[in-house]
Amino acid sequence: MSTPAELKYAETHEWVKVDRTSQPPQAVVGITDFAVKQLNDLVYMELPRVGQELNAGKEFGEVESVKAVSPLYAPLSGKVVAVNSDLPQDLDRLVKDPYGDGWLIKLELTDESGLDKLLDADAYSKQCAAEG
Repeated sequence: MSTPAELKYAETHEWVKVDRTSQPPQAVVGITDFAVKQLNDLVYMELPRVGQELNAGKEFGEVESVKAVSPLYAPLSGKVVAVNSDLPQDLDRLVKDPYGDGWLIKLELTDESGLDKLLDADAYSKQCAAEG
């Protein structure tokens, strides 16, 4: 699966899609196809609750596979306004469609300055190639 060019990426393998048509702006957050493939056999996921405040770079949940537990990091700061609550019971959606049905949370952004620190698709692809 290719890395969608319209998204921004954190070095920790989360993706972000910002919607500036809503006020304040919102961002959909997920984890990348690369991360899903690295984890392999997913067995558990913990997501934050609606209303929780997240800070960029801080842990907001975790995803567990048969071989590892990986923390999920907030790529941007904001308040959780939606959670893909069906996802933890249907992790196959994340495997099949990490950039669509496999989204994790939606944030109401409190600060967009973190967008400058995120990678574009080319830079993220290079990082993934280096990680193998």
